[in-house]
Amino acid sequence: MRFRFYFLFIFFTVLFLFYPGDSLYYHTFAYNRHLFNQKEKRLSFKINQIPYVKTADEPQVSAEAVYIVDLNSFTPVYKKNSQTQFLPASTVKIITALVAYDVYDLDRVITVKNVVSEGQLMGLAEGEKITVENLLYGMLVHSGNDAAFALADNYGRDKFVDIMNKKAQKLGMEKSNFTNPAGFDDFSQLTTGYDLTLAARELLKNKLLKKIVSTKEITVSDSEYKNFHKLSNVNKLLGEIQGVGGLKTGFTENAGENLISFYKHNGHDLVLTILKSQDRFADTRELINWIDNNIGYTQVDGLSLIN
Repeated sequence: MRFRFYFLFIFFTVLFLFYPGDSLYYHTFAYNRHLFNQKEKRLSFKINQIPYVKTADEPQVSAEAVYIVDLNSFTPVYKKNSQTQFLPASTVKIITALVAYDVYDLDRVITVKNVVSEGQLMGLAEGEKITVENLLYGMLVHSGNDAAFALADNYGRDKFVDIMNKKAQKLGMEKSNFTNPAGFDDFSQLTTGYDLTLAARELLKNKLLKKIVSTKEITVSDSEYKNFHKLSNVNKLLGEIQGVGGLKTGFTENAGENLISFYKHNGHDLVLTILKSQDRFADTRELINWIDNNIGYTQVDGLSLIN
């Protein structure tokens, strides 16, 4: 009895497979057997080069926070307290510049009122008429606090600062909060190394702002050619180290020395962010030396899918 059952099961199974009806086998193999005879096709995907650290040695710096990232792949190559909040000082001006670029036309002429006289200044005069573009140079090259406040106050300081925070959130700067456009100390105005790197990446996408932060010296005037402002970049490494193209300094007694640098290395763009350093330029030199000796790149490809 059991033998007859197995025989019938095998018989009807074979019959089903070779029956030219609407069976699954019939449609997937009998009518489409040419698909199975084709040679395998492979789709290869080439991925950007990604950095890797050659040694386990860490750079020796005084900065309390460091974040170094390869912009091509946004792969971090070194980080130290990158999510810890610190006072930003004038690195805030990156966000100020991004917002000013969004809300103004570059050739818009602003009349300077209530001139700020604290800290680093480009030297604006009360009642001076000057373009937004020249104020951006004064703020990003010379780190002029008067330029930052002129841009914010003409729009409405509170509204401008509100847009700064919205811009930061849009960029993913989740641990940042801004209360003024120049970076004056306020213990509710905080950011992180990681967040500032996001802001720097956004600035570098903008051709004009990227050009401005890489400018070593420039003289700009008001729209009536009465006042001329000679501006020198606060970043001493610009022009000293090949490959450094800006980006933004920051310093107050409470914040310490901050510096965000744009650096080209072996065809790759890197951003180096350091916060609360005792010597931001020495630390950045050390980090660049460490990059030059320890960072390599590998091509990731050969990832294939069978089609």
